Amino acid sequence: MASVNYQSMTFDTYISADRIAGRVRELAQQLANDYAGCTPHFICVLNGAVFFFTDLLRALPIDCTISFTQLRSYNGTESTGEIEVVKPIDVDVRDRDVIIVEDIVETGLSMHYLKSVLEAQKPRSVRVISLLYKPSELHYKDAAPDYAGFEISREFVIGYGLDINGIARNLPDIYTLRK
Repeated sequence: MASVNYQSMTFDTYISADRIAGRVRELAQQLANDYAGCTPHFICVLNGAVFFFTDLLRALPIDCTISFTQLRSYNGTESTGEIEVVKPIDVDVRDRDVIIVEDIVETGLSMHYLKSVLEAQKPRSVRVISLLYKPSELHYKDAAPDYAGFEISREFVIGYGLDINGIARNLPDIYTLRK
């Protein structure tokens, strides 16, 4: 098992790049089936979801439109419990099928917030796809992802877009903090 060190912490390989790539292709096909004949609008939640978003859309065999938003709710390895909007949603989604692309859904605070902002615009639908999902940590039931790449437990993870204080996003695998 490969390991990496960041900020005096050791992280071990948790989900390989090959497993991630395979699951991303499966999710893209599921979305293509569910949205056949439609042109959904995908919103990437920066910065964490950018790798997942890019790989997912490159594997998606249907037309779509895209935009970006950026929220902040973490300080190091802990959630602050508050949402800071760094880049607001700047697209009209009225009567559109909207798919929010997130790196990880834990408490659901960010997705709860985003869904309420989007639903105020009266889209046709709002769905969430997340690479990782921690169902044991979910506090907002409306924020559970409609599509999840991998369900995980309480581990703190980095890599493939997930960071620790802004670094380690570029790792191709997902790593978990060694206990």
